[in-house]
Amino acid sequence: MGCKKSTCATLSDTQKQVLESLSQCDEPCGSKDIAARTGMESKKVSCQLTALKKKGFISSPVRCKYEITLEGKNIL
Repeated sequence: MGCKKSTCATLSDTQKQVLESLSQCDEPCGSKDIAARTGMESKKVSCQLTALKKKGFISSPVRCKYEITLEGKNIL
């Protein structure tokens, strides 16, 4: 099962959950950290992170670590 490409600015429930988890991190978090916080599988989290990054709601300041952007905070 691969990642679905989406260009719309709406969030799925899963993406919203990942974004909310990231908004609570004080520093960039890895997919395993987010998976532990949300109870999702790491693969599913990674897929959602990719989609959120393409939409501009998160950034990756350090390899394999993610943080929410201002646009991501605004959509929540």
